[in-house]
Amino acid sequence: MRKKFRRWAVLLTVLLTLGTTLAGCGQSAKQADTRDTWSRIQRRKKVVIGLDDSFVPMGFRQKSGKLVGYDIDLARAVFKQYGIKVDFQTIDWSMNATELRNGTIDLIWNGYSITPERAKKVAFSRKYLNNDQVLVTLKKSGINSFAGMRDKILGAQSGSSGYNDIENYPKVFKNRIKNHAAVQYDSFTNAFIDLNAGRIQGLLIDSTYANYYIKHQRHPEDFKVTVGNFPKEQFAVGMRKGDVTLQSKINQGLARAAKDGQLAKINQKWFGGNVDTPLLKK
Repeated sequence: MRKKFRRWAVLLTVLLTLGTTLAGCGQSAKQADTRDTWSRIQRRKKVVIGLDDSFVPMGFRQKSGKLVGYDIDLARAVFKQYGIKVDFQTIDWSMNATELRNGTIDLIWNGYSITPERAKKVAFSRKYLNNDQVLVTLKKSGINSFAGMRDKILGAQSGSSGYNDIENYPKVFKNRIKNHAAVQYDSFTNAFIDLNAGRIQGLLIDSTYANYYIKHQRHPEDFKVTVGNFPKEQFAVGMRKGDVTLQSKINQGLARAAKDGQLAKINQKWFGGNVDTPLLKK
């Protein structure tokens, strides 16, 4: 009888714990969709931005460990206007929306593409940079097109817009590649290691990352970059749907950075000016 009672007691405890956890998740989701946190950010004079700190040139660490990048400079330029310090926090990129909605971070600002799937959970700022998904291969492989990846191994970053494109447009890659599934990586750095080692034959990646990475390799001529027919992407800042004031402040800050020349300087620094920036178009 005592053993049976203990089993029921353990089961009841588990059910109560699960119920509390689910209630907490539901409460966090509700707050993310309704709470405006701008006044709290102002009081503490700090905003927390989540990023993948290996995503060149948007946000990455130099050999010294210093965090640098296009989005790093742009975020600081925007929040300097409001006297607010930016605290960058490395996150598991595949969990970015969860980290945001749980309140671990305030923003996702790291080459974050607008997609219909993400828009269900996250609000976006104005678009500030255009981007393409490109296929990177080694020239010696002889792969010069998306169709050339038939029965080959393709890599992509987990949770990236490129990986979502593979799933959402199966005729482009998924139905062609080996095992009809891409190898997922936690970072593009590890994916490039496997590409160079021949463990994968192609990598679907953001053009901003691919162009910068290849340009800074010892032998950039070894790589082939192929633009396919995926829809053009647009980078924006991701935030909780309840943060309407924060959204307005970021949009205003981006507009001022475009108007006073800061955005053009950041473009020149990281891309040599060769970049498609919607905010600078008249």
